[in-house]
Amino acid sequence: MNKKDLGIEITNPSKIIYPKEKVAKIDVVKYYSEVADLMLPYVKNRLLSVIRCHQGIMGECFFKKHPTTESQNINIFKLQNEEYFYLKNIKDIPYQAQMGTIEFHIWGSNIKKIDKPDIMAFDLDPDEKLSLEKLRQGVKHLKETLDSLNLVSFLKTSGGKGYHILLPFSSSKNWEKFNEFAKNIALLMEQKWPDLYTSNIRKEDRKGKIFVDYLRNKKGATCVAPYSLRARAGAKISFPIAWENLDKIAPNEIDIFNFKNYLNDNVWPDFFLINQKIY
Repeated sequence: MNKKDLGIEITNPSKIIYPKEKVAKIDVVKYYSEVADLMLPYVKNRLLSVIRCHQGIMGECFFKKHPTTESQNINIFKLQNEEYFYLKNIKDIPYQAQMGTIEFHIWGSNIKKIDKPDIMAFDLDPDEKLSLEKLRQGVKHLKETLDSLNLVSFLKTSGGKGYHILLPFSSSKNWEKFNEFAKNIALLMEQKWPDLYTSNIRKEDRKGKIFVDYLRNKKGATCVAPYSLRARAGAKISFPIAWENLDKIAPNEIDIFNFKNYLNDNVWPDFFLINQKIY
């Protein structure tokens, strides 16, 4: 493949990013080029923290949330005397991969309303010994809880042990109320099924349980973006799936090799058109 076939100059295209899987940098850039149109609505105009692995996932990886000397294909946003960056165009996504980005993590608010969060995220993180069946039951319990509040939610794989549930909001009051609401959902599950769930982040409190992680909903916190690769063995992807496929797709099933089997342009229909509000 010519280095410029994707519209950007790709340096070191044959550099191995995932050694065990023999996935090279060009493969990562190609993946992000292929899903960029699907991914863009969820990362566009949102402050980013990205994980970069210049020497591959077995080398030193680091979080990057502030722009440095890089200026092409990023946009600067100043917040409380600090500079952050965000993306606006489809080509900006594979360009990030060219710069060494593996994972994309997004803020829960758009830069146009930075203090009015509009994406709430829950990460169901199971104890390592918990069965997939119990994890899926936990996802169903969370959906039932959200349904009982007349809230529309969307499901994606984490690319790891758990599942992620995202909720779009057309309006919210502020970050404090937003996080408080998410916390109350986690506490409700913990109180209703105390033997199954915990809202406590401490590892010792998670034995045999699922940690209902609501902590992604504070100002400055991030959640991994839909369609993002994970910087871990397997080249797994945090991939949007339909609710009816929960029992068919494991949380670490979708990867850079098989993702085309799961592509569906309307898997999350009207995500940003859902009229849900928190006051």
